[in-house]
Amino acid sequence: MVYIGRKTTRDFTLEKYRELCRTLQTNGYTPLTVRDYLNSESADSPPLGAKFAILRHDVDRKIMNALHMAKLEHEMGIHSTYYFRYPYTFKPDIIREIQGLSHEIGYHYEVVAKAKGDPKKAIRLFEQELGAMREICDVKTICMHGSPLSRYDNRDLWKRYDFRDFGIDGEAYLSLQNAGLCYFTDTGRSWNWKHSGRDVMPGSIASLPPLEKTIDLIDWIGSSGQRGLYLAVHPERWAMSEGEWVTQSILDLIMNSGKRIISAMW
Repeated sequence: MVYIGRKTTRDFTLEKYRELCRTLQTNGYTPLTVRDYLNSESADSPPLGAKFAILRHDVDRKIMNALHMAKLEHEMGIHSTYYFRYPYTFKPDIIREIQGLSHEIGYHYEVVAKAKGDPKKAIRLFEQELGAMREICDVKTICMHGSPLSRYDNRDLWKRYDFRDFGIDGEAYLSLQNAGLCYFTDTGRSWNWKHSGRDVMPGSIASLPPLEKTIDLIDWIGSSGQRGLYLAVHPERWAMSEGEWVTQSILDLIMNSGKRIISAMW
C-alpha cells in the first residue's frame, strides 16, 4: 500500500482535499461519477479498474467552492458528480463551467421538505425543478438533500413514484444501497457519521472505523485494501482561505448542535 505522508495542512481545506485525491490515485483507485458506476453495474461488468472510488459532491452552499474543487479535480484527471440544489445553488453559468470540466451534473432535490410532506405537490415541484436543470445540462442521476431542519425525508417521494419515469438512471442513495460499498461522508466536519443525520448509506460495510479527521481517512485508504469506496464531499466545507476556515468551523459547530436539538424534539 502507498502512503503519501502526513502533511501540516489544516483539515477541510482545498489543499487537504488534494491530498485525499492523491491518496486515492496512488493507491490504485479509479475515481468514478455516480452515473459511470451505475452504467458499469447495469452492464453486468465491474467498474473501471480493480479498485474504484465514487466521488459525489452535494453543493448545498458556496457554489464557487464547488467550481474550485471541480478545477482541482480536472487538473488531477478526476471526474466526479456535482449535485446542485434548486434554486439555492442553481447558477447556470457556473454549472456549465463545471460540466465543461468533464464532471457529471445532477439534481439535489428537496421537494418533499418543500411540500411539507404532500406527495402530489412534491412530485410537481420535482418535475418543474428537474426541467429547469435540464434546460442547461443533461441530468441522469439525482441525490436527495438531507433537509436537516425538516421532519421529512426527501427519499420518501420514491415510495409512491418511480424516478425512472422521469428519465433518471439512479438516485445517489437508493440506487447504490446494499452494494457493499465503503461509504464515508464529511457531514458534520468529520468522517465518523456522528452528525450525519439522514446522510447514511443502507448496506454500507458495517465494520468501517469511525474516522475523525481527513488524515485518518487518508491513512485508512492506504492500508485497508477495500475495493469499492464511496465518498460524499460537500464543497462548502473545504475552505479557500484562513477566514473561511474559521467561519465554516463555527457554522458546522452550530449546525451540529442544532441537529441534536431538532432530533430530540422529533
